[in-house]
Amino acid sequence: MVAHLLSLKWRLLLNGFKRSPGQLIGMAIGGLYAAGTVLTLLVGLVALRWADAEIAQTVVVLGGALAMLGWLVVPFLVSAADMTLDPARFTTSAIPAPQLLAGLALAGFIGLPGLSTALVSLATVASWWRSVPAVAGALLGAALGALSCVVLSKVVTTATASLASSRRYKDVSSLVIFVPLVLMGPVVAGVAQGLAGSSDYLPGLAKVISWTPLGAAWSLGGDLEAGDAGAAGLKFLVAVATLAGLFLCWHLLLQRALVTPPYAGGTSRKGGRLGLFALLPATPTGAVAARSLSYWFRDPRYAGSLVVVPLLPVIFLFSSAQSGSYVMLSVLAPMTAFLLAWSISADTSYDNTAFALHLAAGVRGIHDRLGRALACLAISLPVVLLFVIGPFFITGDWAWLPNIMGLSLGMLFTGLGLSSVVSARYTVAVPLPGDSPFKKPPGNVAQTLAVQFGGMGVLLLLVAPELGLTIAQALTGNPVPGWINLVVGPVLGLVLFAVGVRLGGKWLDARGPELFAQLTVNR
Repeated sequence: MVAHLLSLKWRLLLNGFKRSPGQLIGMAIGGLYAAGTVLTLLVGLVALRWADAEIAQTVVVLGGALAMLGWLVVPFLVSAADMTLDPARFTTSAIPAPQLLAGLALAGFIGLPGLSTALVSLATVASWWRSVPAVAGALLGAALGALSCVVLSKVVTTATASLASSRRYKDVSSLVIFVPLVLMGPVVAGVAQGLAGSSDYLPGLAKVISWTPLGAAWSLGGDLEAGDAGAAGLKFLVAVATLAGLFLCWHLLLQRALVTPPYAGGTSRKGGRLGLFALLPATPTGAVAARSLSYWFRDPRYAGSLVVVPLLPVIFLFSSAQSGSYVMLSVLAPMTAFLLAWSISADTSYDNTAFALHLAAGVRGIHDRLGRALACLAISLPVVLLFVIGPFFITGDWAWLPNIMGLSLGMLFTGLGLSSVVSARYTVAVPLPGDSPFKKPPGNVAQTLAVQFGGMGVLLLLVAPELGLTIAQALTGNPVPGWINLVVGPVLGLVLFAVGVRLGGKWLDARGPELFAQLTVNR
């Protein structure tokens, strides 16, 4: 039965190469990237053969611990993990648990992640090619460590099987994984800077981790090379107990998953609760605003724009700390206003076929445009005001507050007006409802880029007066242009906001059916 499960996984892997040319190219690119990463790690681990034993032990233990953490965390975040041998598929099969566990565990090595982990784990043997005991310990540790990684991921995927079938879990996980990607630059730079000044920290950390389930298996070769057979024996027991504990947890979770597979049906809800529709005025504009606000909080494609906002201060603070000057924090509010205002430039495209409701209900274009803009304004205005005032408590240069306030409000109001026009006139290729907010949809890429970058260029031209007053204060050092900007920015922005809403409404009234026809093409 174990061999049958392995052959099944192998056939499924080979069938993946018989898909469409586009999918085949994507798989080839992923394979080349994995091969390059694995080759780099293999060369580095082989090079450790001639390094100091303490350095080799530190690298191998910490690297192995990071690998186990990766196999632990990634299944939580990537809801579309490899589930070709999903335990739920064996619900009606009378396969003995020991054979099922062994087959699924070994099948985890058939694929890029498992194969890469196995190869890199075996390469640690080359790092300890110094004595027979060290090689034997490294080989045993590599086998225990790689198998623990795979079984750990199986425990996580089995435990979260019911969550993975939930759309809410998929939406949240797709947004959560975006956070470390945005902060990757500051985190890597900060860690590198901290480690550069603490050369004795990593070896001590590796010694501590080597006594934990994360690093026990990876430390066997180094301990035997150092002649510490007692420590190696105890750590071997820790590694074996860890693997046995993981298998036991997996066995218990698998029994439950086979008896009660995840339920993917809908749930009933009580009626009579209008939510935001009860809070906002019972007018066409209020109804559109309530609908848009509910999308901002419930649709991950909109929430993806909000995820970036709280991360911007972190990035700007880090950049300012690195440069020793906090002048860059003054740009935080205008940039946030720019991003949030432009986020509704594809608002109609996000509606997709649901835009038919607006046409069927006979909503006037000006009400549609105003409701969507006010919904975005309700979220963006408090954030922009906070980002305007907050940095000055750090910089202390309060003379710039009027200027930055005027520039930010002008950028926000002007951007919302322009976005109201753009989303009524053009459609762009966006993720479909229910898809990941980071999925690249098929569509006219050239038109999408032209609309987005062209619109951003027009927005910069429209806020040229505010930008000019900001530059004037920077060149002269006189706060008068800032006070002028405090008046010009909001007034000019509100005028352009009103013009944009009315113009976008007229275009929507004139070509609503044609716009809906374009939206159906983008499905």
